[in-house]
Amino acid sequence: MTIGFDPFLPWLVLAGLAILVAVLAGLGLWRGVRGTLVRTLAGFALLAALANPLLMQEDREQLSTVVPVIVDRSQSQQTPERQATTDEALAGIKERLARFPRIEPRFVEAADDETSDSPSTRLFTALSSAVSDVPPARIGGAIFITDGQIHDLPNANQALGFDAPLHGLITGKADEFDRRIEIVRAPRFGIVNEDQELTLRVFDDGPGPGGAASVTVKMNGAEIATISATPEQDTPFSFKVPRGGNNVLEFSVAEVAGEVTAANNRAVHLIEGIRENLRVLLVSGEPHAGERAWRNLLKSDAAVDLVHFTILRPPEKQDGTPINELSLIAFPTRELFVEKINDFDLIIFDRYQHRGVLPILYYDYIAQYVEKGGALLIAAGPEHAGEDSIAMTPLSVVLPAAPTGVMDEKPFYPRLSEAGKKHPVTRGLDGADQEPPSWGRWFRTVDVEQPQGQTVMVGADDHPLLVLNRAGEGRVAMLLSDQGWLWARGFEGGGPHVALYRRIAHWLMKEPALEEEALTARASGRTLEITRQTIGDDPGPATIRYPSGKTESVAMTLSAPGLYRAEQRMDETGLFEIANGELSTLVHVGAVDAPEFKAMVSTTETLLPLAEKTHGLITRVTDAAGTLTLPSILPVRGQVRTADPDRLTIRMTDETVLKGINTLPLFAGFLGAAVLLFAFASMWWREGR
Repeated sequence: MTIGFDPFLPWLVLAGLAILVAVLAGLGLWRGVRGTLVRTLAGFALLAALANPLLMQEDREQLSTVVPVIVDRSQSQQTPERQATTDEALAGIKERLARFPRIEPRFVEAADDETSDSPSTRLFTALSSAVSDVPPARIGGAIFITDGQIHDLPNANQALGFDAPLHGLITGKADEFDRRIEIVRAPRFGIVNEDQELTLRVFDDGPGPGGAASVTVKMNGAEIATISATPEQDTPFSFKVPRGGNNVLEFSVAEVAGEVTAANNRAVHLIEGIRENLRVLLVSGEPHAGERAWRNLLKSDAAVDLVHFTILRPPEKQDGTPINELSLIAFPTRELFVEKINDFDLIIFDRYQHRGVLPILYYDYIAQYVEKGGALLIAAGPEHAGEDSIAMTPLSVVLPAAPTGVMDEKPFYPRLSEAGKKHPVTRGLDGADQEPPSWGRWFRTVDVEQPQGQTVMVGADDHPLLVLNRAGEGRVAMLLSDQGWLWARGFEGGGPHVALYRRIAHWLMKEPALEEEALTARASGRTLEITRQTIGDDPGPATIRYPSGKTESVAMTLSAPGLYRAEQRMDETGLFEIANGELSTLVHVGAVDAPEFKAMVSTTETLLPLAEKTHGLITRVTDAAGTLTLPSILPVRGQVRTADPDRLTIRMTDETVLKGINTLPLFAGFLGAAVLLFAFASMWWREGR
């Protein structure tokens, strides 16, 4: 309660009047005038009435004490046991805080930042946001429900922004154990079929079982090795990149009974396979117009080492020229097809016919080369339909089509078959989406019986033109016409001969991007992109297995013939497994070294320095038997000077808010009139004596 003034006259005027009254009083006293004191009191009473004194009383309301409760919903908290414990602890804290009407709890769930590729637990960032609009004096404390794995911890000497206890309710059990695996060093690129080496490490967080850990290694989904790794020590691993393009190397450490989670028991590394100096053997049976098209294409690729022979003088050609006068290079058949055949990545027979240049046994060697993983391309012409066709040799066991002995001599537009519209070798060739196709015509094909494998291009009367097939571990392609050179020469506008020839060669050499049946996945930030390539019907939805263990089915939509895609924003990061039918693949979403996966065991140590500094309490919310035990709430007045070992201390605020002011004029009404009347009556009484 205070006294204020609301004067009827300006203070300057009142001050002048007060000076006048004081001067008159002084003169009266100096001259000894009777009644001077009474007149002075009456004058000052009148001045007091003109100053209008007010008695003021503030109407204030007690403010609530704000207590932020930060709930850790990061991925390390997503195990079923911790989720249940967190939910129970949160419900218990809500019930306890509700008993105190003057406590205003603010519940904040801190999940991973979905915009970040490297997830981490940022509870203090969430705390700052929760109390950004609250004065520090109103904050009574902060409560964290977490496993203790926090990645934005302030320094123990750093101010929190409020002077109140910080408490931690820790989920998980004491002495937890978790085993995880990380790739320490690994190359991003590797030359195909050359030795590469990476380094991995197995970590045992917490009291581990000891002993070596068994690590299973898979390359592109196929198991290639099982190695033994000593925890906490670097383990080297040597391997060979099996193919060009993207290769997925997966390491999985055996799960240990009782560990926190198996989500970090696998690690994946992507390595790009590079083919160094692809060796291609091109054998042309005779000079012809299409020979140059093949040669120019292969020579234009700097990564191709081309060995090209053209049979200019078959053995049966006898014109009497002495051998020592011939300038032809002898065809090194034994060296090429016996001693060094396995050095070639691709063998091309371009209009080649069996005329005694190769011994009959050598065709069997070529067939074995294919069945053991080699690649063979037959570019056939009229000779393939004749009596000297290589289809009449032991090579026939790997050829997908046998000639009937007839040549189809009629103009036609090469067209994609139904399978060819879906096959990655021919899908999307420029000009194929029109009828007739916007490319030039060809004029003859080799007629064959019903072929094996996939017929991806057809000629006149829908007869096979390009046939692709697998033979053992290798691959064979047959182009049943020798007139692809018309496209190279620009006849009737030409055609996509470069794209076609190159795709055929890359498919034969097992380029992953050209597999007919393939499931691939890639991550762009938090977005998962799934691609399913097939020459069959709709493959159905893909199944996604999250790092947390949950599964989800995702529908894929047709984006092009034989190509289905799905795209989804992921709310978790880590190693995902994608499956569709018998195919599966792995993809890592987010940074591979994200802090969230480097430690999964719960701990009380991270928050302990801050709790000790602020006199808070750090305690586990479950006992050894898994029973939930929550501390009670202890409200206190004033500064908290000591920690309570069993209760969560909350400093209650003394802050209030002004709601209004009640005023009472002291010289208003009967009181003011009585004072003035008394003053002037006293003056009159004194004058009357």
